[in-house]
Amino acid sequence: MQGEEHSGPETGQDEDPREAPSGYGGASAGLAPGLWLVATPIGNLGDLPPRAVVTLRAADLILCEDTRVTAPLLARHGISAPLSPLHDHNEAGEVPRLLERLRGGARLALVSDAGTPLVSDPGFRLARAAMEAGIHVSGVPGPNAAVMALTLSGLPPLPFLFMGFLPPKEGARREAIARLRAAEGAGLSATLVFFEAPHRLAECLAALAEGFGSRPAAVARELTKRFEEVRRDSLPALAAHYAAHAARGEIVVVVGPAEADAPSGAEEVDRRLREALAGGQSLRDAAAMVAAATGLPRRQVYARALEMGRDEG
Repeated sequence: MQGEEHSGPETGQDEDPREAPSGYGGASAGLAPGLWLVATPIGNLGDLPPRAVVTLRAADLILCEDTRVTAPLLARHGISAPLSPLHDHNEAGEVPRLLERLRGGARLALVSDAGTPLVSDPGFRLARAAMEAGIHVSGVPGPNAAVMALTLSGLPPLPFLFMGFLPPKEGARREAIARLRAAEGAGLSATLVFFEAPHRLAECLAALAEGFGSRPAAVARELTKRFEEVRRDSLPALAAHYAAHAARGEIVVVVGPAEADAPSGAEEVDRRLREALAGGQSLRDAAAMVAAATGLPRRQVYARALEMGRDEG
């Protein structure tokens, strides 16, 4: 394409001279010094990419969330590089030491317990610090649960918005959903992708159903594993199912985009206010309830409730 630079033949089959040759040879000096972000399987251990094996074998040190998770994967592929934990609780303190090693020419590989590093996993502080220090940072692509769930959901794949985990506490979760709903009222139209813990799945789906209504959605769990399941239904139906059937394993929730004729954020506030007032709530209590449900300032919702009262009066 005109204006683009090409680092190799247009076939895209060239081997990067900074890396070890393809294949399963031993550790190679061909791997460039620096930080390598290496994707690992999300379930099926056979999904470790061949280039990831070569990169991990050539690394001087492999940083991982939990050595008990990563060690069996490495043993399966005959990788003997030393392991060091890097997780949310120690990353900030470890960055200076690791940067010093990188400046000295070390080849460090970073993996998460499953999937692509930094995607709802530790490592961003280190990667960002290495980039700012002018250290070479590259990666080996591979499995990603969010993208796989999106492609299996049957929902529009583009555009999509990956949100990671919703807040675990009810109030913060409701506010996060309300902000998304407000963004949709301002024009956002995208399939939404979330990670969720199995013990919170039912309440998460109930909150999504309350916030987004009867949208098409999908729950993908145990992807690439023996008991892989992708359940496709409306949000209320999925919430009812998982309220009665406890889920297990790693879970991704995919929610379809807002319909073109969906009510705007202002219309949604008005609808909620009318429902609360029709249910016998006082003007002040109705405003407080709607403010909590939408994440909007209580004063703003109360002013709108007064305005509605004057108009309808």
